Amino acid sequence: MFTFEARLSFVSKEQNRRMTSKITDVPGIRVGHVQRIGDGWLSGVTVVLPPAGTVGSVDVRGGGPGTHETDALDPTTLVPTVDAVVLTGGSAFGLIAAHGAQRWCEQQGHGFTVAGGVVPIVPAAAIFDLGRGGDFSARPDEAMGYEAAGAAAASSERADVGRGNVGAGTGAVIGRGAFKGGVGTSSITLDRGVVVGALAVVNALGMPFGESSPRPESGSTAPAGPPSLNTTLVVVATNADLDPAECKRTASAAHAGLARALSPSHTLADGDTVFALATGAVGLDRSSEQARQVSLITLQSAAADAVRLAVRDGIAAAESITTAAGAFPAYGAV
Repeated sequence: MFTFEARLSFVSKEQNRRMTSKITDVPGIRVGHVQRIGDGWLSGVTVVLPPAGTVGSVDVRGGGPGTHETDALDPTTLVPTVDAVVLTGGSAFGLIAAHGAQRWCEQQGHGFTVAGGVVPIVPAAAIFDLGRGGDFSARPDEAMGYEAAGAAAASSERADVGRGNVGAGTGAVIGRGAFKGGVGTSSITLDRGVVVGALAVVNALGMPFGESSPRPESGSTAPAGPPSLNTTLVVVATNADLDPAECKRTASAAHAGLARALSPSHTLADGDTVFALATGAVGLDRSSEQARQVSLITLQSAAADAVRLAVRDGIAAAESITTAAGAFPAYGAV
């Protein structure tokens, strides 16, 4: 186990960094959180709203995913764009929150145009947080998804992003419940004005710094028993102009950030999922095939590093909480 001093150092460094780096540094990207805490609740929803015409894709690598509409993001399918991404608590039950965000998008006229109206493309993924507030049935619903989408739309351009015990990270934990997890975010700016940002909901079986087998902590009263079901959900966004295949490769490359930040990652008990969004506002250097390759490799390497930073930020920002189900201390608090 790492020492108390090492954990405090980890938290201090991440607190200093996270004041200025966030996924909303990518122009046009907005984030909305809704959460409920108390009376058996410890869960929530996060919605990422991109500008119209944003290309999207996804890469699901965890052994226990809970997802909705991810097949629609395959580069070979009909619609290349995404209208919103929903990250939610509540495991498979919580995926209904996507219906609320989809209804909100339809009311705004956002979606794939068909005869008679639009069909919003709203993929979603869920973490397992059932029962962590004390009530197994207290999980996100359609109304929370609608509210989170509205909150995202109401935020200003490049607004700060809530971190820690908010949105889909409200009931997140790490290390089999040894510590509290949460929402983290980051961004990296490259040449030519390209920005790569990430938002992570850290609910991992693993621990930071390769601490793969955490022992019970004196400050944690999380229930003993089988390992909890877990997941780290990520949205990577960039203002670069990517086609669907390049967006898919960016989502795949970004998974390296999970492996750098958490040990273990991508386990049978994790539903690790990375969405990638490209708004298309900035062109990459495609003057030659070599220039194209270098541009994409640079962007995708930055995506992996942004994910690593967002995961660390989510752990550092999480705050201790006690519910009827137990006590979940912050990573630097024991």
